[in-house]
Amino acid sequence: MSVPLIQQFKIARYIMVQLLRKKLRYPLVLMLEPLFRCNLACVGCGKIDYPEEILDQRLSVNECLSAVDECGVPVVSVAGGEPLLHENMPQIVEGIIKRKKFVYLCTNGLLLKNQIDKYEPSPYFTFSVHLDGSRERHDASVCREGVFDVAVDGIQHALAEGFRVTINCTLYEGVTAEEMAAFFEFISGLGVEGITLTSGFSYETVACSEVFLKRTVGKQLFREIFELGKGRGWKFNHTSLYLDFLAGNQTYQCTPWGNPTRNIFGWQRPCYLLNEGYAASFRELIEETDWEEYGLGHNPKCANCMLHSGFEATAVTDMFAHPIKAIRVSFIGPRSNGPLAPDLALVDGEPVGGSRPVLVDK
Repeated sequence: MSVPLIQQFKIARYIMVQLLRKKLRYPLVLMLEPLFRCNLACVGCGKIDYPEEILDQRLSVNECLSAVDECGVPVVSVAGGEPLLHENMPQIVEGIIKRKKFVYLCTNGLLLKNQIDKYEPSPYFTFSVHLDGSRERHDASVCREGVFDVAVDGIQHALAEGFRVTINCTLYEGVTAEEMAAFFEFISGLGVEGITLTSGFSYETVACSEVFLKRTVGKQLFREIFELGKGRGWKFNHTSLYLDFLAGNQTYQCTPWGNPTRNIFGWQRPCYLLNEGYAASFRELIEETDWEEYGLGHNPKCANCMLHSGFEATAVTDMFAHPIKAIRVSFIGPRSNGPLAPDLALVDGEPVGGSRPVLVDK
């Protein structure tokens, strides 16, 4: 894991407090979406299809900071849309940092170099720049030529100015392990802190569903990538067990309340990928959402999802329950051969119910 030790310590302390309080459901990362407006029209994004009156809406500084206070998470991921289009984004970031919360500002990088003077480097602040692979791959996914080069220029400028920088990378149908290995080598050469890695997943508001990876195909792809990466020192912004899950070696149920979403409509049920309505408060989201209706073996909409927003929190829970396993995987890396761990929806050929999170120790 590439996360700095101070951040690991504070998150671990937060989790230990929740466990000592015997909380069944607690959040780890707030997915804060202060706007849906973007300056790109990416393949696989459903936000830009909202009508203009929705795209013009913004959460205020007070609404954003109130959401942070309401759920009490140690980490806030500010997304959208393109957050740098929000005229009050510097004040939002400043307010989160003052609360000693770690904030990741997700951006496509187009405005990064021009707006970076509005921000100050901090151990609590990271620019998370969206890059989905090589120049050709990324520009195709965002439907505009030249975006890759502008984003890389912004990354290099931010690093030179002393900012923490990570890469947010989504893998889509058609990408090869060799292609991603070359990309990760390039990213490692830039000197970024780490890479947030996920498998593209089709959700309800997106029209172009054929670009997304199917579950078994995705697992094999990650196995091939991790095999090629042995000894190369690639840094991923994940727990070792989540990476092992991506490679098909862990049987996990999702933990959708681990990354709750607050956007212009309210607190989204059950996660930002499924639009099952909104709660007026975080307490209402946690207490009145029928969580047993979602997840593998529970809801067909969840069948191909492997996103960190649902499964990283499960991996963290497993890490605390089985620290020796987590340490072993962190040293040797994800297993890249042998049988895949069974999916919950396929255990004994029947859908799996029961309470969550469900963990199968492998």
